[in-house]
Amino acid sequence: MAASEAILMREPDQTRALPSNVEAEAAFLGAVLIDNRILEELTSPLKAEHFHAAVHGRVFERIQALIDRKAVVTPVTLKPYFESDEGLRELGGTAYLARLTADGQGLLNPRELAEQIYDLALLRELITVGRTLVEQAMDTSESVAPLQQIELAEASLYKVAEGAQTGSEAQSFGQATRVSLEMIEKALLSGGHISGKTTGLTSVNEKIGGLHDSDLIILAGRPGMGKTSLVTNIAFNAADRLRRDLADGIALKDSVGAAVAFFSLEMSADQLATRILAEQSGISSEALRMGRISRDEFQQLSFASQRLAELPLYIDDTPALTIGSLRARARRLKRRHDIGLIIVDYLQLLQGSGRSDNRVNEISEISRGLKTLAKELSVPVIALSQLSRAVEQRDDKRPMLSDLRESGSIEQDADMVWFVFREDYYVAAKEPKVPQGNDDPKVQEAHAAWQAEMERVYGLAELIVAKQRHGSTGKVRLRFESRITRFSDLASDDLRAAYGNDE
Repeated sequence: MAASEAILMREPDQTRALPSNVEAEAAFLGAVLIDNRILEELTSPLKAEHFHAAVHGRVFERIQALIDRKAVVTPVTLKPYFESDEGLRELGGTAYLARLTADGQGLLNPRELAEQIYDLALLRELITVGRTLVEQAMDTSESVAPLQQIELAEASLYKVAEGAQTGSEAQSFGQATRVSLEMIEKALLSGGHISGKTTGLTSVNEKIGGLHDSDLIILAGRPGMGKTSLVTNIAFNAADRLRRDLADGIALKDSVGAAVAFFSLEMSADQLATRILAEQSGISSEALRMGRISRDEFQQLSFASQRLAELPLYIDDTPALTIGSLRARARRLKRRHDIGLIIVDYLQLLQGSGRSDNRVNEISEISRGLKTLAKELSVPVIALSQLSRAVEQRDDKRPMLSDLRESGSIEQDADMVWFVFREDYYVAAKEPKVPQGNDDPKVQEAHAAWQAEMERVYGLAELIVAKQRHGSTGKVRLRFESRITRFSDLASDDLRAAYGNDE
């Protein structure tokens, strides 16, 4: 007799009265015991209480606890925890755990099995609400308040519905206030301007207060502006700050650094690593790629690579990811490495679920998915985005929100929108004819004027905060060293000169 049939025989009335699929529960648990990674790829918020057979719920709960401790879970490693379990004894004892993995049927569709288990649990909750409603409505005593019963029934239904949508319950205002106070205290301890994760750039932190959990930040710019360079700098700065804080004995919750997941859909992992090595060693990335470095520079490079070896920065360069796959991979990294920041380079290279009938709807689905991911994992998500070519048609090349390419939903879903703008990129493209000795004085004057303009703007960059839910918009001036692709804060003298020349 199958174990699932034994459960059915043991609890015949209850099982027939309520929707359930004990065989699906057994098949799913068997699949998880064969391949623990299945739990990391679930889309439904499955919990122990969703299993109809109580013994299955206990097995699932123990599996989760062991995986959270980074243990490998098999029938053998589970055995010590269930040797005295009465419910399991009725099914044949710990040998039942091995029988769960006997045929491996659940490996064919574990996600569908999990969704069915979860959906049936919701139906059982609905039945419980309905039965309670009927019993209370049948009560005709004088103390009955029909309107109050309706309100209670509505509250119960909303509780079931909210559980289906989010898998979590609403917080009281007191809980939310405590979280807010913790953020304020963190900002105070950090020197008065960071309540989230650090960008590593003091001027940017002062403008935005750091990168806030659950926020979606869109960083956009035309090609050549340095979008990838900026997020690579931020990724390194956040990861390095966490590494240093932990080495100094600062608790993880008190650090403004973060372990970083970098999803690079355009560049390979080794190209990103080369950029970071160039930035940290001070050797140009072009020289690194060509191998044109001296022995001293190679030693610099070696020291830099040793510093970076333990950096909590995880690069996933899988091309053509769907938004669903990216979210599954991010959840896995959160579970394994407790990542505190996600970077996506870039949004338009992600694919939707395939259900959208046009590209605008697909981009809307992707931007909503990224915002949902930020809230689900409670981490900031920075997604790079392209800009339309409309920028190039204007005299002032500074981007605007209307330049975000393909969908207004990107602006709508984002908590912050940043634009990177480098005036020297456009000024360099306008270089007039280089004067020769016998050229017209006007040619020489034109080139001299261009050279003066180039000297004024060379190495200056603007981070334009075009949207910010938490504060004001505006510009932050930065220094950009194109040779080593590094953004940094402007020195005081440079800052005065840059803002003195502002329009």
